[in-house]
Amino acid sequence: MTERPDTSRPESARQRIWRVGLTGGIASGKSAVAEMFAGLGVPVIDTDRIARDVVSPGSPALEEIAAAFGAEVLLADGSLDRAQLRKIVFSEAARRKQLEAITHPRIGVAMEAQCRQAGGPYQLVVVPLLIESGLDQRVDRVLVVDCPEELQLRRLMTRDGESAAHAKQVLAAQLSRAERLARADDVVDNSGSLTETRRRVMALDAIYRELARAYSR
Repeated sequence: MTERPDTSRPESARQRIWRVGLTGGIASGKSAVAEMFAGLGVPVIDTDRIARDVVSPGSPALEEIAAAFGAEVLLADGSLDRAQLRKIVFSEAARRKQLEAITHPRIGVAMEAQCRQAGGPYQLVVVPLLIESGLDQRVDRVLVVDCPEELQLRRLMTRDGESAAHAKQVLAAQLSRAERLARADDVVDNSGSLTETRRRVMALDAIYRELARAYSR
């Protein structure tokens, strides 16, 4: 876990700040963990927020989405009806891929722009679909926020008012828990208390600062 990264790469490959990619299944607690890192002075680049900006009213991405999915995915004020779009893309994999082809390249560009401006001892890049989108190739470490699927379902139903059937459909559309854990360099178990989660975050922060120092040398 604490092994140093390869620092023998050409200087041009090490111009950016060392990055941790934070991911996890829906309702696993990614936002809570990201806030804990932010409280320790780590810049957080949240691609969920970037995604909202990318599809803001009048944006090219929103126009493409409306053309691809129809006016039913727009609200009366011209903004994106996220609930309606979510129903469409989580019921059909091909439609989800169609949406990702519109949004993911734009999110990647905006993510890089924010990383260049963020500074910090290292950077935490929060990407729900980090592995699925291929953005794991742009980070130096993969951190997975994990909890049992039954807890995810309960949180999702409580948070978003989802039915049990649709909540299960959303989970099934994502990378499986086992696949995420297999790709993880580090894991935060977020099924216990916030105190336990914060203790794990603080331990990882110390490790990441050391790895980032080694990377920058």
